[in-house]
Amino acid sequence: MLLLLNGCTSVGYYGQLASGQWHLLRAREPVSEVIADPSRPQALRDHLRQSQKARTFASQQLHLPDNRSYRLYADIGRPFVVWNLFATSEFSILPKTHCFPIAGCVAYRGYYGQGAARGEAALLRLRGMDVSIGGVEAYSTLGWFNDPIMSSMIGWGDERLATLIFHELAHQRFYVKDDTEFNESFATFVEQEGTRQWRAVRGLPAVSASSLIQRDQFIQLILDTRQRLEVLYAQPLSVDAMRQAKTAEFERLRSEYRQVRDSQWAGDKRYDKWIDAPMNNARLLPFGLYDRWVPAFAALFRQEGGDWLKFYGAVEQLGGLPVGERKLALVRLEEADPVVGR
Repeated sequence: MLLLLNGCTSVGYYGQLASGQWHLLRAREPVSEVIADPSRPQALRDHLRQSQKARTFASQQLHLPDNRSYRLYADIGRPFVVWNLFATSEFSILPKTHCFPIAGCVAYRGYYGQGAARGEAALLRLRGMDVSIGGVEAYSTLGWFNDPIMSSMIGWGDERLATLIFHELAHQRFYVKDDTEFNESFATFVEQEGTRQWRAVRGLPAVSASSLIQRDQFIQLILDTRQRLEVLYAQPLSVDAMRQAKTAEFERLRSEYRQVRDSQWAGDKRYDKWIDAPMNNARLLPFGLYDRWVPAFAALFRQEGGDWLKFYGAVEQLGGLPVGERKLALVRLEEADPVVGR
């Protein structure tokens, strides 16, 4: 159990991982029993009923693992199952990584209690590091346990619940040790394409093009900022000069965001809360990890004719390459694709 999640070598940290996972396993109960129980809230039963349709679709149509994962439910009594702590050096966009023999190295550290995550973040700040904490609704144990639908996954509606199921089952379908960018981008693509197909099979219209364009433009602004910071941090500047330049880059991000928002999005403020919050390197990490290779996987999916089994086979071939060759292959997929090529 201890080997499955990200962490450090301290006994206390391993202890909270073991305790948190054990309590989660004990809280599981069959979804079918919850749905059949009239004493349970009707809204919960309705959400779970819809979730099982998405779960069946995931295995039958998306060819994701067919097991008891997400056929179980766990009420965890909190808004997030874990809080992930991201950290970087003051002048780096590279994450502080944490390694396990089975799951490999990951770019964050998870805590079952928000207070514990904040405490560790405070210690890292004292060491001069940039830190960011984000709540997580779900995670995958990579097939080692039957992962449940958790109460933290319910609150955002049926479609969001379906996307989480697609994403986490994708991790069970294929996972490469020591490559968070590859794993999360792969799962994000499966989530997005799976959701598109899930909407289509139910006769629902596609998500509006304007919403998708806004999401992609917002992510690209952040990825561009990451690239500029990478160049900046390689410069031979004094500490004071580097800090000033770093601050200027974050202000440039905010300025470019507002320009795009006001000129192209008709003033839509959906990302204002994120952009106006205090900024540092660590806050940018999830975007690079979860989105960097999504266009490459989309190109590969088209290359395989939209056939999920052929796509997974091609993904497995990519995952078997040495990391340098793997990244080069992903870049080539992007560049060769007429939709995303540049």
